[in-house]
Amino acid sequence: MAQIIKVIIPAYNEEASIGKVVAEIPEIVQEVIVVSNNSTDDTKKNARAAGATVLSEKRKGYGYACLKGMDYIAKQDPKPNIIVFLDGDYSDYPEELTKIVTPIIERDVDLVIGTRLKELREKGSMTGPQIFGNWLATSLMKLFFGARFTDLGPFRAIKYEKLLALQMEDKTYGWTVEMQLKALKKNLTYTEVPVNYKNRIGTSKVSGTVKGAIFAGVKILGWILKYSFK
Repeated sequence: MAQIIKVIIPAYNEEASIGKVVAEIPEIVQEVIVVSNNSTDDTKKNARAAGATVLSEKRKGYGYACLKGMDYIAKQDPKPNIIVFLDGDYSDYPEELTKIVTPIIERDVDLVIGTRLKELREKGSMTGPQIFGNWLATSLMKLFFGARFTDLGPFRAIKYEKLLALQMEDKTYGWTVEMQLKALKKNLTYTEVPVNYKNRIGTSKVSGTVKGAIFAGVKILGWILKYSFK
């Protein structure tokens, strides 16, 4: 049976990159949903021109945007089999989506994380705080839960029914780690697929600022500590 695959892309002021991201998503995807997270530039216009469904979420926050996309999909029939999350900054290679969904389609894996290995990263594509934060978060998940995760990469795919079962709630930067922690708690099957990673177009709203990096770090550690003592 053919898989119905939908992509959710949170985007805040990504007018220079969003069209490239949407255009390079493989044709196996039935719908690309760009959620403009209170953008003030031409993100919505450019996403729509590239063929995406465009939604608006005025509340700022990565999680808010992802949840908006999920609310939209919940009203559809038939429902998708697989949801892919992808950033709108063009740091990932959208064409690698086929690699991300393959373990779900061929091996019935529940969750797949695109892991940004050092040898596949363009120089400067991840900041020092990002690299350290990923290492710390995944090390703590290994310590507390025996997890095999090596990255919190935003390029990921998950079975739609499993995503709903996680009851995602984080509204900001803790979205990725919340998903992985809840997947561990619910004993979902998971794997990682190495992906290439390049310097984003524009400036990061999280790792590009000291405030953003600190806030993201606090959110990530907060989720890990919350689940470690449950």
